[in-house]
Amino acid sequence: MFHQPRKRFGQNFLSDETVLDRIVSAIHPKSEQSIVEIGPGLGALTKKLLPLVNKLDAVELDRDLIPKLQASCAGLGELIIHQQDALKFDFASVIKNKQKLRIVGNLPYNISTPLLFYLLTFAPYIQDMYFMLQKEVAHRLASAPGNKTYGRLSVMVQYYCTVEILFDVEAVAFNPKPKVDSAFIRLVPYDRPPYFANDFDLFAELVNAAFTQRRKTIRNALGTFISAEALESLNISPTLRPENLTIEQFVRIANQL
Repeated sequence: MFHQPRKRFGQNFLSDETVLDRIVSAIHPKSEQSIVEIGPGLGALTKKLLPLVNKLDAVELDRDLIPKLQASCAGLGELIIHQQDALKFDFASVIKNKQKLRIVGNLPYNISTPLLFYLLTFAPYIQDMYFMLQKEVAHRLASAPGNKTYGRLSVMVQYYCTVEILFDVEAVAFNPKPKVDSAFIRLVPYDRPPYFANDFDLFAELVNAAFTQRRKTIRNALGTFISAEALESLNISPTLRPENLTIEQFVRIANQL
């Protein structure tokens, strides 16, 4: 089934059967679970998931793909297609019987970060998420303090959920072949975050300010928020750099303010 991939939608369709089977095995979908697929494309993954769950919601922006998606999945189960931008879709609207959502997708590289932040606003309604991402982004998401890849994205996503890289995927698994490799990850939102920011917006502003000046010490990077003396009172050295602070320490600083 031919479809000319569109650059403006960041379309790189996963076509490797072995990788698709690994994805299904990792997700381990069960009958009647609430699965939502973002960007199903031509349905390579949808065709494997739908018979296992009987009913699946798919969010697809490209209206030209929808007839092809419906044709490829005909007779496999109930496929409900929402022709909408995932960045504007109300994911809470597809919840049934208070069953938490399992969200999956091969995310377009050009919107993966804003889409992740958007999805986290629905965290209380989500059981888990499985995404194919640009490898560099996946490693930033999963990064721990002290690593060069640890930054704002790591802190903000890990505040909400655990992040695990399941396996890397080479560019040849896609059509058209992207210029970078990918990684398949699992994110599991916490029922209750281990560290709670009393003012989340302030916490987010603090983290953003810190990593905007990541080469500076936190004494300088966060100087407009908190004094060196106040940092020391929290048992946090003012000479540390932002990449050395744990999420718990960022939360403590925000709560002190």
